[in-house]
Amino acid sequence: MSSVNPPARFSAEFDANSQEFSLAGVVRPRSADEIATSISTLKEAIEEVRGVLYINVKRLIQMNNTAFHAFVRVVLDACRARSDLRFVIITSSVVGWTTRMFAHLNKLDPQITVEVYDSKFYPGQNFVENTSFIPILRTQTKMTWRHERAILPRHGMRPGIVMADICCGIGDFAVLVQKDFQPARIVALDHSRASLAYARDVAAGFGISGIEYTYGDASEMLLEGNQFDLVTCRHSLQIFNRPDVLLGELYRICKPGGRVYVTNEKNSHCLGEPRSQSIQWTYNEVAKLFSHFEMDVELGPKSRRYLADAGFEDIIVESFMVTNLDGDPRDFADVIMAWEDVYAGEMAVKRGDSAEFIQRFRQGFQDHIFAALHPKGYAGWPIWVASGRKPL
Repeated sequence: MSSVNPPARFSAEFDANSQEFSLAGVVRPRSADEIATSISTLKEAIEEVRGVLYINVKRLIQMNNTAFHAFVRVVLDACRARSDLRFVIITSSVVGWTTRMFAHLNKLDPQITVEVYDSKFYPGQNFVENTSFIPILRTQTKMTWRHERAILPRHGMRPGIVMADICCGIGDFAVLVQKDFQPARIVALDHSRASLAYARDVAAGFGISGIEYTYGDASEMLLEGNQFDLVTCRHSLQIFNRPDVLLGELYRICKPGGRVYVTNEKNSHCLGEPRSQSIQWTYNEVAKLFSHFEMDVELGPKSRRYLADAGFEDIIVESFMVTNLDGDPRDFADVIMAWEDVYAGEMAVKRGDSAEFIQRFRQGFQDHIFAALHPKGYAGWPIWVASGRKPL
């Protein structure tokens, strides 16, 4: 891989193995001469590749017209010189102006296409970002916090640290951390504008102003590397179709010696009594349903392997069971009811499930609610917690 960095805060790289030329940072030259080395890198990449050259601008924060026209001229000239070569420009919805800026290039030459990266990377995001699902997430966090509050110090949480909460959702976890542990700084990032809007309202409701809520793509964060003592990412690896890519970003922004903390589920281990068989059948089917949409709600026990493969050391894994005995059983029932509405509703219909299947699928959720509210019943939802330290 060759790499150059003209001027500060801007980088241009070519990876021959993936046939990808990447631009990142802020590129605002006064003349094309200032970026001549980067232009040469692009030309060398074009000479070397066969088939498709990917141009990655997912981390391109700013680009002025001088730079845009200089790079585009090279690409258009290459299209005219080589009919065998295609260009795929990869943008991100987080940096929306890049999609708008580059989109018209396909009209100039059909050898150029533009893809919005994260529209493919999050195949299930429309389900988990359903605004009707947002309020129940607060109840879920209330139930898990009783356990995590005691667990977090074993995984690197302490007062005064610099912390990032990635895939922060509605921001309630960051609020609870701020109240109970008082980090010096919290950056909370999410890919859902609706969730972030709700998060800011939650923080305001608690009278907390010290959390930096940021819109961003967790798999391509516009955050500098090696800056956080603790990076948390809860219930999120399981809804990405490439959890290894997300973990790579968590690793990058974590300081050497800092820790990354993740929580995930194994939905097939949800349980209840009475009516255990119906409940077990439904949650086995939940796992299959999520798999259909390229999500893995069985990821919990796999966390150790994922962390090890990402390069972490001193990996700690533990689990806890959220139950109907953790406070008000109605809270547990409300969570299951929300799951039923989304999983046996929109998701099952989108998969094309029959009415007969959906009826049986719903019955398991309803039986789980029955177990939670039964005066002698027991209902459980297991969570796996894992963290790893980034080597010094």
